[in-house]
Amino acid sequence: MSMFQDIPVDVGIVYEGERIRKNEMYVELGGPKVKTKFELVRVKKPGEVEDGKISIVGPDLKDLEEGKTYPFGILVEVAGKELEEDLEGVIERRIHEFTNYIEGFMHLNQRYDIWCRVSKNSFKKGLNTFELVGKVMIRLYKSELPIIEKIQVTFLTDPKKVEEQYNMALKVYEARDAKARGLKDEEVDEFYGCLLCQSFAPTHVCIITPQRYSNCGAISWYDGRAAAKIDPKGPIFAIPKGECLDPWKGEYTGANKAAKEKSLGAIERVWLYTAFGYPHTSCGCFEGIAFYIPEVDGMGLIHRDFKGNAVNGLRFGTMADATAGGRQVDGFHGISIEYTRSPKFLQVDGGWHRVVWMPTDFKERVKDFIPKDVVDKIATEKDVQNIDELKEFLEKVNHPVVERWKEMGLEEEAIAEEEEEEIEAVPAAGVPVQGMPLPLPIGNFKISIKGAKINIEKLLLKKVEKKRKRR
Repeated sequence: MSMFQDIPVDVGIVYEGERIRKNEMYVELGGPKVKTKFELVRVKKPGEVEDGKISIVGPDLKDLEEGKTYPFGILVEVAGKELEEDLEGVIERRIHEFTNYIEGFMHLNQRYDIWCRVSKNSFKKGLNTFELVGKVMIRLYKSELPIIEKIQVTFLTDPKKVEEQYNMALKVYEARDAKARGLKDEEVDEFYGCLLCQSFAPTHVCIITPQRYSNCGAISWYDGRAAAKIDPKGPIFAIPKGECLDPWKGEYTGANKAAKEKSLGAIERVWLYTAFGYPHTSCGCFEGIAFYIPEVDGMGLIHRDFKGNAVNGLRFGTMADATAGGRQVDGFHGISIEYTRSPKFLQVDGGWHRVVWMPTDFKERVKDFIPKDVVDKIATEKDVQNIDELKEFLEKVNHPVVERWKEMGLEEEAIAEEEEEEIEAVPAAGVPVQGMPLPLPIGNFKISIKGAKINIEKLLLKKVEKKRKRR
């Protein structure tokens, strides 16, 4: 007999990668439109947990207005003789997996970034109370992690209660992260891998090291070790480091082997400490993105909570679409916020001395980990709005990348004064342009169009006089 016969929708791994679009959703819980959302697991004493209890603080699913977005929190409290506080992060990350097994329930991201949706179809089938979501979670937790002897789940939709618990959760997350700092990659024999996001990013393999958190920011090296121990056949597993092929780029034979096997050959090499060459793959649950700005030869940073355009004119979601899916994309690199606190943060690329722009609140969160000689030289949305303004700002504060410009021969800029002369229109004609580059610059690149014909109706000749302006 199925353990889910009393659940009105299907429950199974087949639904794990399900996406619920806006026009398909009944309600949205958390997500980018609201500030306060969280999921948290706490290990308690046996007497503090009522096994199987499900509580709803605020309106239940059936009482929420269709099409709306609500603050949301999930608090899971567990007890058991073998449970320790160090396992909280591991158990917490499984919320993502277990809730996604529910037909018509979508769960994305983690910690303070959770984004859930319930579909209209599943709501009509009877998925109209958090009680059902809680039942599925409790049964799966006890089935998959027998060390959990008691478990109770609380869902929060009351805005004030969500905010209270959210602030408490932030302190718990920070304490966990702080505990994991200090250990070095060179001091361990094993890294850990995570496949929890493969339902959404099939070729993504997260390589977790002491100095490189999981992209989602929820799993440290210690969490990985605990997860592999309590659930050896689970989605988080040990990776023998093997031979270090390049300590500067962070290339290890063990990491390469794991990435190749778990991505079914799609990814063959991984460089852990750079956004170029063979960068770590990006899932979709990453907390932030490090992105290359070719016009200034620097890196920008952006995180999920930033609602505006980055200095390159793109929003987080647009860059995330180009970055996610388990691909290796030069210059677009999904990262956790905790990774920016690591001494190995993009060390090949120049680390913090290569970062030229980031949102103000992101900067404030990690300010204590930014080198003192560059912290005030990194622009934010309050300083600049576009690339031209960014260039001027970097020159004014003498950011370290300005020295790179000089080394690359970019210390002088050609300023052209143009005179246009319109020539008589030539008869429209199809002109073959096999391999001929057209002046369509994208950053440092040009697009070449092959096998096309262009009709020319007017030709403009421009007389250009170049002057040199020293930077």
